[in-house]
Amino acid sequence: MNARPVRYTIDSAWQAWHDSQDVLAREWLVVHYASLVKFVAGRLAAGLPRSVDTGDLVSAGVFGLMNAIDRFEPDRGFKFETYAVPRIRGAILDGLRGLDWVPRSVRSRSRSIQEAITSLEHSQGRAPTEEEIANELQISVDELNTWLADVASANVGPLDHVVFDSTVASNDATSQPDHVMEKNELSDVMREEIQKLPAREQSVLVLYYDDGLTLAEIGEALGVTESRVSQIHSKAVLQLRSRLSAAGLG
Repeated sequence: MNARPVRYTIDSAWQAWHDSQDVLAREWLVVHYASLVKFVAGRLAAGLPRSVDTGDLVSAGVFGLMNAIDRFEPDRGFKFETYAVPRIRGAILDGLRGLDWVPRSVRSRSRSIQEAITSLEHSQGRAPTEEEIANELQISVDELNTWLADVASANVGPLDHVVFDSTVASNDATSQPDHVMEKNELSDVMREEIQKLPAREQSVLVLYYDDGLTLAEIGEALGVTESRVSQIHSKAVLQLRSRLSAAGLG
């Protein structure tokens, strides 16, 4: 006669996993929190080409979830969801980088725009306009916007590691002190630089990274199209990359 299956609650599963490394309890926790992986993967997939399989994102995210379960300490008083989401997101982003799905032409355009921004900010001491960037690249504003739209898909989650990992780093008992300091420094510098961006670009970044809105939802809030939000987002990210690189943190 088969033994009755073990029935867990969230609390009893965490206790069984931490007290005795009960593999069944760990598996129960993975299944219970699987919706977190689907949520994060779905949000990231919204800005990716259809050629990228969402199933691959979910598979990568599961490894982030398992890592979070292994390292989480319930007694420290933090919500597991808050702790796990950046690790799931990071695992998915690492998986995307491993796929190398971004065409060379898009990478080249991204570098060209960033170099133009760096040159203009150095000479003008402020964030350049789209007209100025287009002039520097010797292309039209419409063509620049096409480039930014192409770059948008390659920029998925470009600031996630900075914003979210540094937020929880000080709460992670297993983090190395030097690593935590580096992450916090990067986050502090980035947030200072965001304050120097034009108001529209600040709004897009805050709504996307802090408030968790999708690009479509941001478009509705700002009264512009989703594609326009995507272009603004790309320009803002490239400006931040330029400034972080100049500060030796990019």
